Amino acid sequence: MAAQSWVDLLKSSRKTVLVHDGKRKVHYLFSDGKEMAEEYDMKTDELAVRKWRTKSKLGAQGPWEMEVGESFLSTEAVLEHQLIKENCSNPVFMRKDTKTCFQWRVRNLPYPKEVYSLSVDPEERSCIIRTTNKKYYKKFGIPDLDRCQLPLESSALTFTHANNTLIISYKKPKEILTLEEDLLKNLKKMKSVNDGDADCKTQ
Repeated sequence: MAAQSWVDLLKSSRKTVLVHDGKRKVHYLFSDGKEMAEEYDMKTDELAVRKWRTKSKLGAQGPWEMEVGESFLSTEAVLEHQLIKENCSNPVFMRKDTKTCFQWRVRNLPYPKEVYSLSVDPEERSCIIRTTNKKYYKKFGIPDLDRCQLPLESSALTFTHANNTLIISYKKPKEILTLEEDLLKNLKKMKSVNDGDADCKTQ
């Protein structure tokens, strides 16, 4: 996707919008076969889910990979997760954005706020979480900034800690806010379709 700007890719993709159960669900099909699915809360317009799927070299559909929101677990996986949870409480890392910030939550981190430190590695385009007690380490990127080729600014990164949860926020740059606003306006103009209907395209 590097040869074409992210905005152009969004405009040229095949998009289907489905409004159901208080959510605006959007499916994108890109020219290279990649798929992106998003869900927006219709009351707040906040992005609740974003996931990706690509085809294998043989053309088979791969699994959905979550970028924003919590992964869906099958019944078997839920049972396995519950059994594991009885034995230990491992940290759970997930992304849950707000209108103005990219935001991540790390659950099951009981250490006080002063234990944590956040830093940015501009060369690797990564944010890094460390603890002084060396109990937790995490490196993660911000795909939205990568897709738009925007710099990673350490001044935009903040964090807080409450109820055994570390909450990391990155203030969205104005370019992202404008892009998201324009995209949502176009999505709202599109007619919602039912299963089996033809895909809709934005102008």
